[in-house]
Order: sequence, then structure tokens, then C-alpha cells
Amino acid sequence: MNLVAGIPGLLAIIWLIRRKSPSQTYLDVYLPSLLVMPGWCRWVLPALPDPSFCESAAIPVAAMFFLKGWKKWRPSFYDFLVVGYGGFIGYSEFVNAGFNEAQNLMFDMVASAMAPYFLAQAMAATAELRTAFAKRFVALMAFLACILTFEFKFGVNPYRMVFDRFFPGQGDGWVTTFRYGLARVAGPFGHAILAGAMFLIALRLARWLQHSKLWEPQFKKFRLPFSKAVFMTGGTALGLFMTLVRGPQIGYVIATIFTAMGRGRNPKRRALIVLVALLGVGVPMGVGAWSYASVGRAAAKDASQESAAYRKELIDKYVSIAMEHATLGWGRNGWPKVSGMPSIDNYYLLLCLMHGIPAAGLLLSILAVGQFRLMRNGFANAPVSPPGSSLSFTLAGILAGFMFTILTVYMGDNAVPIFFSIAGFGEGYLKAGGDAAAKLERGVPEAIVVKPMFARVIA
Repeated sequence: MNLVAGIPGLLAIIWLIRRKSPSQTYLDVYLPSLLVMPGWCRWVLPALPDPSFCESAAIPVAAMFFLKGWKKWRPSFYDFLVVGYGGFIGYSEFVNAGFNEAQNLMFDMVASAMAPYFLAQAMAATAELRTAFAKRFVALMAFLACILTFEFKFGVNPYRMVFDRFFPGQGDGWVTTFRYGLARVAGPFGHAILAGAMFLIALRLARWLQHSKLWEPQFKKFRLPFSKAVFMTGGTALGLFMTLVRGPQIGYVIATIFTAMGRGRNPKRRALIVLVALLGVGVPMGVGAWSYASVGRAAAKDASQESAAYRKELIDKYVSIAMEHATLGWGRNGWPKVSGMPSIDNYYLLLCLMHGIPAAGLLLSILAVGQFRLMRNGFANAPVSPPGSSLSFTLAGILAGFMFTILTVYMGDNAVPIFFSIAGFGEGYLKAGGDAAAKLERGVPEAIVVKPMFARVIA
């Protein structure tokens, strides 16, 4: 029965045969399979990689893009960072676990990292495609939040109820957790923290659309007592709230601070104020948080402090293990487990354990270089009108918030392709001119804008 995970791939092929454009297939098939279908469900194939819903959709869509547009690809340093990250992880697994395990992981790196990265890069080719991507992303996540009110109310994940019969045993590791006596929603992402990270992204994109006045006033088939923009922003905010997870919620605050830099007429001055505030407030808070987590789980006063202490103990116990195989790690499933600490709730540490320090360094480089280039573009083209409509600052904020969030959780299942989709979207936006593209729409000569790869193919 688990062959149902191949349905999105079949739908993508049908869409393409019906001469739907690659961009329309991406929006109609790939994004829904990525955002509202569970990432833990896989079509198990003998002697072959086991695709998930979104991976099965990614293959035909990516094939069409690359078949028609690879000659137009203009490589960038950032592209090579992403490809290098995927390739290094595959090589690490090959050395540690052999070809069979490496082929499965390499397939995941292609279908869940590289393909989503380049597909989303193409979706940033024009203002129309960027808007369509952001609208569809936000609308799907707002719709998902409505579904997950069931989990919040009854403490049962509806995705487990539906998909366990098709994928027996594959979702057993995911259970609904509780905080303050309330269920923390997880939905198709398995864990509440992963769901929170996804709603962080959606809410920031929703705010960008709202500031940019890109939403229609109302839905076509029914009217609400408030605007469509308010509904979409409120829906994604509700989703983030229902996860009841501190990491992504703090990440959202960080993302908002980054975005706020681009709202004024002098972003550099705002950035200086933020830097001073981070040094004046953030450093003491960081020291206090470290002390708060250093008491040990046995001495923790409540569940929150116990969770923080666990993450502190992870670093104490596992760093020395990671350093034993610092270059290539221990392999995806080969690292030694410390008794009582099976879950590594810090993705940087987990990467060091699985694939070595270089893998963690490449991921940090993707995050840091992406932020730097987006912020540089935002500063260079500020101010953008209306206030808050700078996509460069918005995407830099999302990357910053995500960088913090994965300090508290592993990045798995659909979180991987969603992250690389945002990274690719940001790179495609910069290749299209970044915030200068927004000024182009207001009369700046077209010659200053660099066209991204697949600009003609995707439309």
C-alpha cells in the first residue's frame, strides 16, 4: 500500500504531459506534496531508493527543468556550496556504511536538497513567479493550520490516523507531545519543533506579502469580515502558536528583527542599533541561558529546564565522540549512542556525529553566506517601498531564524527540502537582481537586472 507515496510523481507527469508549464506543475503538485503530505512516509522499493511524497514529485519536475534549461544555468559560489554539501554527505556515508546506504542517502540529497534548491531558484525568476510561490506557500500552511486545530484540541495527529494504514510502522517514532496541558501540533512534519520551523517561514512570507500589498482583498468564492491578508497571516500565526515550541518562536523573533532593519529609511543605522542591543542584552541573556541549562536534568525545577539541561548535556557527552571521527563522521546510523540520550536535539552536533565537522561547516556556510548576501543586497537597495516589502531582508531573517531553530532540533523529513527551497529561492532572487528587481518594476532600466537560470523555461 505504500506505493501511494508515488502518486504526486504520477500527477506531476500528467500535469507535464498536459503541457502545463513547469512552474504551474511546481505550484500545483510539488508544493502541496512538500507542505501538506507527511515526510516520514516512503514508497519502499526493493534494491532502490525509497521516495517520499515530495521526492516522487520532485523527480519529474526537476527533470523537465534541467532537460530544457541546463544550458542557461549560470553557476554561482552558493550553488557549489549546496552541491558540495550534498556530495560530501553522500561520500561520508559511502566511506562509513558502504554503497547500499550511500545510494539511499545520495538519492535523498538529490531529491530533497539539490532539486528543491534549484527548482525554487527558478521560481524566483520574475516578480510574478516570486509572488505565486510565496502565496501558494503561505496559503498551504494556513490551510494546514486549520487542519491541525484537530490535533491541538484532541491530542491526536490526524496524519497518523490517516497514513498509518498505508505506511504501517513508518510513523511510529512520531507521537504528539504536550506542554502546559495542551497538545503541541506536529502534523505532517512529525515533531512540533519541525512544524514550528515551517510555520516560522510561512508567517514571515505572509508578513512580506501583507506589507507588499500583494494579496487580493477577498477570496473569490466567499467573503470574510476581514481581508484575505489578515486571514493568511492569522492562520500561519495560529499554526506557529499551536506548536507551543520555544525554539522556532524565538527564531521568529530573530527573523522579525532582521526584517525590521529594512523597514526604515536608514537600515544601516537600524542594524547598528540591533548589534548594540544584541551585545548589551543578548550576551547577558545567553550567559543566563547557559547557566539555566547547566544545572543538570536531575536538578531541573520543571520540564522546560529539564529540556534545556538535556541539550546542554548533549554537548558535554557527544562532542568528544564527534571529534573521534571529525573528518567524515560515523555515518548516518553508526555513531555511538550514550545511554539515556538517544535523541540529538541539535542538528549541528548531529551532523558532526554523522558526517563530520566539514558537513556542519558547509551547512553553516550555506546559512551564513545566504544571510550575508541577502543583507548586502538589502542595504544596497534600501529603502524599498512600501516599508516592509524588502524580500532580501525577509529571506535573510528567515535564514537567521532557521539557523537558531536547528540548535534545538534535528532537521529531517520535509524540513530538509523546505529549507533548501528557501535557500534556493533567495539565491534565485539575488540572481534576478534582488531588491533592485522591485525598483525595476518602478522604472529602473532592465539592463541592471541579471536573469536567473531557467527564466525562460519555467514561465
